[in-house]
Amino acid sequence: MEKKNLKIEPALARLEEIVRQLENEQISLEESLELFEEGVKLADSIQKRLSEAQLRVKKVLEEAETFKTEDFGG
Repeated sequence: MEKKNLKIEPALARLEEIVRQLENEQISLEESLELFEEGVKLADSIQKRLSEAQLRVKKVLEEAETFKTEDFGG
């Protein structure tokens, strides 16, 4: 699964599933480590996507503040 192109919602759902699996005491140490590694990569990817979204929102708001309107009436 390519993490960079993963949308935030499915990535969060997968991260939640990983947490549930890690909380299961029935899995092996090796499987736990693999899940942990996947979870860390997902969390990093999600954080980067959220930071990008935050910058986009900030840019839009800054542009909106400089937007000026004019009356169309004569």
